[in-house]
Amino acid sequence: MAEKKGRRRFGNLRQLPSGRWQVRYRGPDGQLRSMPQTFEKKRDAERALSMIETQLMQDNWADPKRGAIKLADYAEQWIAQRPGLRPSTTQLYRRLLKNYVVPHLGEMPLSKITTAAVREWRASLLSGGLSQTMAAKAYRLLRAILMTAAVEDRLITRNPCQLKGADKENPEERPVLSVAQVLALAELMPYRKYRALILITAFCSLRWGEVTALRRCDVASDGSWVRINSQFIDLVGRGLIRTPPKSRAGARTVTVPEAIRSDVIAHLRNHVAPASDALMFTMLRGGPMRRGNFNPLVKWSKVVASIGVPHLRFHDLRHTGNTLAAPGASLRDLMTRMGHDSPRAAMIYQHATTVEDRAIADRLGGLVKAHRVESGEEDDEGDDHSASVLVPVS
Repeated sequence: MAEKKGRRRFGNLRQLPSGRWQVRYRGPDGQLRSMPQTFEKKRDAERALSMIETQLMQDNWADPKRGAIKLADYAEQWIAQRPGLRPSTTQLYRRLLKNYVVPHLGEMPLSKITTAAVREWRASLLSGGLSQTMAAKAYRLLRAILMTAAVEDRLITRNPCQLKGADKENPEERPVLSVAQVLALAELMPYRKYRALILITAFCSLRWGEVTALRRCDVASDGSWVRINSQFIDLVGRGLIRTPPKSRAGARTVTVPEAIRSDVIAHLRNHVAPASDALMFTMLRGGPMRRGNFNPLVKWSKVVASIGVPHLRFHDLRHTGNTLAAPGASLRDLMTRMGHDSPRAAMIYQHATTVEDRAIADRLGGLVKAHRVESGEEDDEGDDHSASVLVPVS
């Protein structure tokens, strides 16, 4: 069968020996290209060519050959080309890709990933038992990767991640301890060196990585403040490393409530080596704290159950401190104390302890004092009640 050609102002159509129609056109670089698919009817080919012309005119065209790269390969390249990512963020992204994205979509070419495919992928994650929180994290990562592919690299014409509400986590409500429960939890620690760990974490609203990275030089000798200028993160293959805080606003100085300052002083005296860089909190043999080792060491599940909060996580202590500090404090003051990053908070994150921060600490201290008075507890916290010999409580 003889080849038939059709001439147009933009591109051209030709009928192949098979009888199907092929679309050819020149891209922005002047190279002649053919659409990867052919068409049974000429009018379908003409419609496809018109769409390509419109995309070029609207600067919305993507090279179909470049769009053939597999998602797994592009995602790896996407991470590698972002050297500014924090190590912990890079680790999180790789884990999300490995566990939730690549097994389902990794072999698909970018140009073949449709909104329907993304919807089916997300539904399979949720039906497989993945929490909505983790599904939202995986979806946001996929959306960011494909946004770069569409907007910056022009590998696809649009981002297929268009699912309304798929990026929302809707986490479950976390428990908030009362002041009495925080103090009880501290007293129930089987090793006295971890009593101050509970108090400082809760009443200063610290993250696990922040409180475990504290050194003697980061704590006032009179127990009046703690300075957050680094954190520990646990990286696969590298172990614990000290890094800057989670965000710019994470670098801060937090006023310690007066009612627990004597506990901090006693801890410095009895459980911290004299060197300025000595860690405030360590494992029993003196090494840095590890989250996975701490819980079984102190029998966390048993202890939290005994205060009536069986599902309490260590991070809930920070959540508790944030909640207790909130009444009467402005949003800006709370964000400064908690180390939350935002345009407003970033402007003041590096300031020293403010009058407002001291006021928050005073309110927290008042709550602790009120409980101790009501419970008849003697105010002897400055006494040497934290024995230097670590003896588990049976």
